[in-house]
Amino acid sequence: VLSLGLDRVWRRRLVEAAGPGPAFVDLAAGTLDVSLALARFHPQAQVLAMDVAGAMLRQGLKKIPPSDRPSIRAVLADARVLPLPDACAEAVTIAFGIRNIQPRPKAWDEILRVLKPGGRLCVLEFGTGRRRIWGGVYNLYLRHILPRIGAVVSRNPAAYRYLAETIAAFPDEVLLAEEMLKAGFANVTYTPMTSGIVFLHTALKAPAAEPAPVRTGNGP
Repeated sequence: VLSLGLDRVWRRRLVEAAGPGPAFVDLAAGTLDVSLALARFHPQAQVLAMDVAGAMLRQGLKKIPPSDRPSIRAVLADARVLPLPDACAEAVTIAFGIRNIQPRPKAWDEILRVLKPGGRLCVLEFGTGRRRIWGGVYNLYLRHILPRIGAVVSRNPAAYRYLAETIAAFPDEVLLAEEMLKAGFANVTYTPMTSGIVFLHTALKAPAAEPAPVRTGNGP
């Protein structure tokens, strides 16, 4: 309701950017919208849907049709301390969740740990609400109209005031990209969507460096 259906387009772009898999970790998976999209776009893939909110995961599990159940596993987990082995995933996705994780460096470290060398991170998140978009119409919507609509739809006005506040406080796309580079990611890119209301950041875990060749004898 709040995005006028554009969230489906944004998630589709995220899923396309994640690559072919076959093993995905979907963090802050919530009610499993991204996890379901990953499973349907990559039918042979396995998706671990992870979130700290068990109630949201349980709601999401109700939406999974029998055909998708073997490929999606919901796991209660904190993105800062993932119950996963090193280098186990080809891709990690997180949609509208990194904004809520503090401190973010712990999440970046864990994502790097569980990604395979050359693996991809895809982050879908709101741009900063401090930039004027559409002549300030979006900013007015974000601060004043969105919380009221959210209160009517969900009967939880505090949650949607929180949403607007965290969007406004979030780093812009350049600062977030710099943060990801500082954390150790490589090939960081960002793509604006819907005039910069949302950005898709992608990054890679750098492949492991090849060991130097062993030289023997007296040659040069």
